[in-house]
Amino acid sequence: MQTNTRHFLTLMDFTPQELDTLIRKAIELKRMWKQGDPYFPLKNRTLAMIFDKSSTRTRVSFEVGMTQLGGHALFLSPNDSQLGRGEPIEDSARVISRMADAVMIRTFEHAMVERFAQYSQVPVINALTDDYHPCQLLADVMTYVELRGSIKGAQVTWVGDGNNMCHSWMNAARQFDFQLNIACPKGYEPNADLLAELSGRAKVIHDPQEACEQSDVVVTDVWASMGQEDEQKKRERDFANYQVNSALMAKADKDALFMHCLPAHRGEEVSTTVLEGSQSVVWQEAENRLHAQKALLLLLLVEL
Repeated sequence: MQTNTRHFLTLMDFTPQELDTLIRKAIELKRMWKQGDPYFPLKNRTLAMIFDKSSTRTRVSFEVGMTQLGGHALFLSPNDSQLGRGEPIEDSARVISRMADAVMIRTFEHAMVERFAQYSQVPVINALTDDYHPCQLLADVMTYVELRGSIKGAQVTWVGDGNNMCHSWMNAARQFDFQLNIACPKGYEPNADLLAELSGRAKVIHDPQEACEQSDVVVTDVWASMGQEDEQKKRERDFANYQVNSALMAKADKDALFMHCLPAHRGEEVSTTVLEGSQSVVWQEAENRLHAQKALLLLLLVEL
């Protein structure tokens, strides 16, 4: 069992200084790629990508990112490995980590990635669990920094379910030093223990109009995440007043940015007008998954 290998399971696995360095490196890597500067620090390195949940942005960004850095990415679905046939997680971790240089996992239970990391000889990256989505936050903060400068001291409003994305925004508030308002219906609040740890850095405000007042960023996500499809109709009723539309964005600062991790359901959690509007940065945000994760891979594999 390994104890000294670094992993990225939540934003709390890095120091604020490391995260700031990572964001700066991501912006530099994006510039280099746009200019056509060759850069292959991960030549002959392989990233094993384990997917229990379907994906567009996560698979494309990690696979393309490894290619751009000179390495290789190996896609493993439940049908492509013995994990899907019941092999113990610790056994798969021991085997895969003796062959690959890093492992990326997108799954349901957060305990799965923690257990895999416990037995892995190489870095393990959480590419989404039911509890956290830290890779998305790297891209989100990178996008804000590109457009507005440091996010320190900003006010961000989360509108919607207290889900894995909300939890990662909560960790980001602590690590990047900004304030977070969480606008959610009663009964959909984020993890209470995590909220208690934030020491005033985040607060729940059930009224979305109040929560968005003078915010620098308004961010949302789908009302029913993967695995919650059977709750769709109930959630549509419960979240009916939590759509991010032009009226809600008008409560925020006039220069506020709108973010969404995608995929988006137009007409549900966000109106088409906002998603396609001038304040929306969702496409830049999605693109930045590529470069932020390249910086993450470098930090874990070759240092920055």
